[in-house]
Amino acid sequence: MIAGLLPDMAADLHTSIVATGQLVTVFALAYAFSSPVLTALTGAFHRRTLMIAALSAFAVANVLAWGAQNYWELMAARIVLATAAGLYVPGANALAGAIAGPDRRGTALAIVNGGITIAVAFGVPLGAVIGDRLGWRMTFAGVAALSAAASAGLLFGLPRSIGAGLPTATLRERIDTARRPVVLMTLLVTTLWATGAYTIYTYLALFIARTTQLHGAQIGYVLFTWGVAAAVGVFIGGKAVDRLGSRRVIIPCLTVSIFAFALMSASAHWLPASLALVPVLVGVVAWGIAHWCFYPAQQAGLIGIAGLRGTPIALSLNASFMYLGFSLGAALGSLTLSVASVSDLGWVAALCEVGALVLTVSIGRHVVKVRCASTACPA
Repeated sequence: MIAGLLPDMAADLHTSIVATGQLVTVFALAYAFSSPVLTALTGAFHRRTLMIAALSAFAVANVLAWGAQNYWELMAARIVLATAAGLYVPGANALAGAIAGPDRRGTALAIVNGGITIAVAFGVPLGAVIGDRLGWRMTFAGVAALSAAASAGLLFGLPRSIGAGLPTATLRERIDTARRPVVLMTLLVTTLWATGAYTIYTYLALFIARTTQLHGAQIGYVLFTWGVAAAVGVFIGGKAVDRLGSRRVIIPCLTVSIFAFALMSASAHWLPASLALVPVLVGVVAWGIAHWCFYPAQQAGLIGIAGLRGTPIALSLNASFMYLGFSLGAALGSLTLSVASVSDLGWVAALCEVGALVLTVSIGRHVVKVRCASTACPA
């Protein structure tokens, strides 16, 4: 949410934009490491009660962020936000699957993950528009109100008997799943994909302000356009996986992302601000579609690798590795701004996506070799 608010937040908190960007890094890092641990440790808790408590804590943490008087108070609130979210999301998936039953479990999981994905896509543009008109603190106040309403919805909308006795994978089972080479390599693809995107996404408002003639609320509209493109990408990705398979979706998505990021940096370097807007917008839209078209394909690929029994663990780990990538991307973006310029963010992001593409191709070859070793492949 705060990626579009960094300049205003930095000025209000009397810190640099690079330091303020670490609020994104710390949130994503705390989410990545706390989610699998807390989910395993709270496996014996009643799922309904745990979800209400996690979402209520998320609402309270947003209030703390709204009232933060300095950078470190806001940092502490962001850590609480991350741990609450990291506990809520896996539990929401488990509870949705339990409520829907085996016949509609896939649909239920698609709804939960689709909601989360769209929320990630639209969080930055909506936050930027609200922050530009009402101030950055009001974005946290708005999320606090929405979280409180959602908590009330769970409290009064879910029967007390729902969610009792749901099995939860232990931390050891999660580690054992991640240690499988092909699963680990696939999770690393997720991390590289997320790292590349958040290298520029964290500082996208700054990138647009420095490389085009847009400013203020106009930047928010560009971020909103990215959100719309991302929502389209989620829809296209789900349909395309059903028709083509995950691998035939993942490779084109990563390829498009590489060219989109390169186009953005090339435009920033070699075109004046008056001419850079159109190619930058083309890059933003192509990136938004390709980025979130990739995600359902990557999930489907993990399900195929992990098998039905390992699917819940693999998808939970995929979320953790994604947020690890978000934190690394925000940190890499800060490093890029420190040693180079904002115009170079696209180049760095593209290199990360190249790494993800190379690793994806290697995984495909590895899977083919394994299948040939177990079956009679033609010479």
